[in-house]
Amino acid sequence: MDKLFKIRIKKGDTVVVRSGKYKGQTGTVVATHPSKNKVTVEGINIVKKHVKPNRANPQGGIIEMTKPIWVSKVAIVDPSTKKASRIGFAIDKDGNKTRVFKGSGKEIK
Repeated sequence: MDKLFKIRIKKGDTVVVRSGKYKGQTGTVVATHPSKNKVTVEGINIVKKHVKPNRANPQGGIIEMTKPIWVSKVAIVDPSTKKASRIGFAIDKDGNKTRVFKGSGKEIK
């Protein structure tokens, strides 16, 4: 059985890449992969894949696709400061657990 990693980043979050080839670039999270500890970010880690002709792609050829990136390489962007921030959790007055920016302490919408 695969271990499921606790990923605090969710689909739809705006993240910035902290290290590697795409360092400094921002994008929206398209998917999270808890079993692999990775996230797929729009426009980040684009690779070219050679595909043989098939029903979906009768011509075949080289297609560009977005591959997942390690979750440790990305951080959520705080809209108030426009900077990368870590994610913490807080319990509100109704007893619900919410995600908050560690830097500013504001709730993540």
